[in-house]
Amino acid sequence: MKTTTQPIDRAASDALIHDREAGLERLMEILVRLRAPDGCPWDRKQNFATIAPYAVEEACEVAEAVETGDRRAICDELGDLLIQIVYLARIAEEENSFDFQDVVRGISDKMLRRHPHVFGADHETADWEAIKAAERAERGETRDSALDGVPTTLSGLTRALKLTKCAAKVGFDWPSPQDVLAKVTEEARELVDEVERDAGDGAARVREEYGDLLFVLANLARHLDVDPEDAMRAANAKFERRFREIERRLAAQGLTPDRAILAEMDALWTAIKTDEREGAEGAGELAPGEGSRNGERNCSG
Repeated sequence: MKTTTQPIDRAASDALIHDREAGLERLMEILVRLRAPDGCPWDRKQNFATIAPYAVEEACEVAEAVETGDRRAICDELGDLLIQIVYLARIAEEENSFDFQDVVRGISDKMLRRHPHVFGADHETADWEAIKAAERAERGETRDSALDGVPTTLSGLTRALKLTKCAAKVGFDWPSPQDVLAKVTEEARELVDEVERDAGDGAARVREEYGDLLFVLANLARHLDVDPEDAMRAANAKFERRFREIERRLAAQGLTPDRAILAEMDALWTAIKTDEREGAEGAGELAPGEGSRNGERNCSG
């Protein structure tokens, strides 16, 4: 790892940051300059805790761009995500913890280690879980539960998916999707009961039962080989598309949603839904994001 205390060779640095063909080295130099004593005040005061949320946000925006299929947007969002990674590595380099090359070396070694069937001398079949267990042992990491290693920072639905996947690996699982569907019905009924019950702790109980229903739905997604986050994004996009079309059709009548009655908007929703289905049948293909599968191989990284 190179020292972070060397003065900046301004001429060489300027030449590098203005070289559009310099690639990753150029981006890394831009971060050096932004974080330098005479750099950007905002960039200079950032740290791991303040940058990490941006990394999560940018990863979500990559997923959204992929959902739209817009290749230019995907390219832009990948760049936004990449700079968060380089940013965090630069902060680490400044404190002499690790640098970007350590990150690259580490993930490259891991990919080789986890794919012996591709890179091994005898191309043996990869035992993914055994390889990960060996890596944890090498780090001195122990696990007391089958659920250890599932990050608490994941979104609720994704974490529920991973928790149930880890539990299933040790046999704690429903035999079939039909069994999970029965549990969905049971949890929905319990939620209805709590909503209808007039009790002092009603709000807390409704929240608990609502959470139980979401958790079982995430488990159902695993059984159906559906990514719940992907399905939720698709549902959000569908609602937004249809509601905006309601607004457009109302505007053609000189109306806005707040001036229309619910029955009018509901009738428009039904008509839009019918139009979309007839259009999809005519096109003979799925909309972007539909039919996505949950292809995760492991319960944690």
